[in-house]
Amino acid sequence: METFKKDIGHGNHGRHGFWASNLKRNRFNLFYLCLTVFIISCNSKTEATVDPDVYYTCSMDPQVVENKPGSCPICKMDLTPVQKKKGEKKDELQLSDQQIKLGNIHTDTIRNGSLGDTRVLPATLNFDQNKVTAVSARIMGRVEKLYHKNIGDFIPAGAPLYELYSEELNNAKQEYLLALDKQRTFRDEMSINMGQLVESAANKLLLWGMTEKQLQELASTKKATPLTRFFSPAAGTLIGLDINEGDYVMEGSTVVRLADMGTVWAEAQVYASQLADMDMNSVASVQLPDLGNRVLQGRMEFINPEINADSRINLIRITLPNVNGQLKPGMPAYVLLKSPERNTLSLPIDAVIRDGKGATVWILAGPNTFKSRMVTTGLESDDRIEIVAGLKENDIVVLSGAYLLHSEYVFKKGSDPMEAHNH
Repeated sequence: METFKKDIGHGNHGRHGFWASNLKRNRFNLFYLCLTVFIISCNSKTEATVDPDVYYTCSMDPQVVENKPGSCPICKMDLTPVQKKKGEKKDELQLSDQQIKLGNIHTDTIRNGSLGDTRVLPATLNFDQNKVTAVSARIMGRVEKLYHKNIGDFIPAGAPLYELYSEELNNAKQEYLLALDKQRTFRDEMSINMGQLVESAANKLLLWGMTEKQLQELASTKKATPLTRFFSPAAGTLIGLDINEGDYVMEGSTVVRLADMGTVWAEAQVYASQLADMDMNSVASVQLPDLGNRVLQGRMEFINPEINADSRINLIRITLPNVNGQLKPGMPAYVLLKSPERNTLSLPIDAVIRDGKGATVWILAGPNTFKSRMVTTGLESDDRIEIVAGLKENDIVVLSGAYLLHSEYVFKKGSDPMEAHNH
């Protein structure tokens, strides 16, 4: 009986220990559960209290922008907190007075003004082909003597050029002398017919290049020389000598070429797309680097009506006066063509940011607030550029510091301001 009580007592004691152990375990689980809930609530509270006026970016990769601290996914550096400007819109950029001063950012009101385009075309001086004289042989023969053999010699009008031996020409001289002799012999009986015969023989000699003075000498001396001297029909510089002494020339072949250097041509090449802005007979300036960048005024007198199908390049010519003979064919030159000025909006070239996507400028959108705006550009003249579209008169535009604003926007916003325009 006592043994049975002991067993019962031991049983109660064991059952009591079992419940005590479970109670302790439950209390630990409850504590762990409360701790977990507390941590989660703290984290939720921390996330809920993230400052909306602060964003986080990477100094090495400014395109990375996060609303909470962490590491840069590109370079793994810690993100840097940046305070957002109050009232700053997504496409705007606000700067402090100190930042504007340090960035040398200046603005001005855009207004209409005169703007003209100047095109600079490389050119080369050439002979004025309208004043080039080609002296040709009018009859076949052998050149016995040349009076000028050096290219560049100046030959006055009427100066002797060469002497020619020609059997055909000598026979014509004899016919002329015979006709004169018959005219004197039959002065009364056949004066009319003889006169016509003399005139026909004289015209043949004149047609073959002899002068009136040579005919008079031939008639007075009554002696035909075997060599006939030919003279220059015009004054000019010798630019071509196609024969040598002893050579035979054919009828119509060129003997010498002379150029009047009183005027020269400046020949320049232009693209077909530029022809629409050029006017015939317009005044053009030609700059000569070999003469100390001397600038001469000339007139455009020719535009080639045919365009090269392969290069899409055309030729223009400007006639220049060569008063002192300083202009030499072959000299390099630059043709400056200035289009008529027109009233339009324009900005300094540095105020416009251009890339493959387009052109933008920065305008003043409010106190210390700047905004990027896309524009369409036109003519460029010196340091000015025309604004065709995107701005209107009296807009306040950033003239200097536009590239600094662009960089600051990329750093703070983490994107290119051009992307907003593309969207």
